[in-house]
Amino acid sequence: MINSELLPYCMGKPGAEQSVHSDWKATQIKVADVLFAMVHDIDNRPAVSLKTSPELAELLRSENADVRPSARLNKAHWSTVFLDGSLPDSQIYYLVDASYKLAVEALPDVVRQQLSV
Repeated sequence: MINSELLPYCMGKPGAEQSVHSDWKATQIKVADVLFAMVHDIDNRPAVSLKTSPELAELLRSENADVRPSARLNKAHWSTVFLDGSLPDSQIYYLVDASYKLAVEALPDVVRQQLSV
């Protein structure tokens, strides 16, 4: 998978908005100003940073060399997943969905209801 394949999936989420973080050379995907994915390249490899529970982050990292703590985000909650590694696309999509769900859960009820999620 490459970044241009993952971006449309992220942007298909209700309320998703895209912006560029020029200092990090990353595309940020947010829902109501809450970050749920950051698509970028690391060492010329396509990658996405996603939020998970600390327990899932630890499990993913221990089982897969293509999942690492995110360099610029809270390492307990954010993991960077290399898109060209051994993680199946279906698992990457699942992690995007889970990260989006965590972001939506952090929103006020009124905003969440407007998303019709």
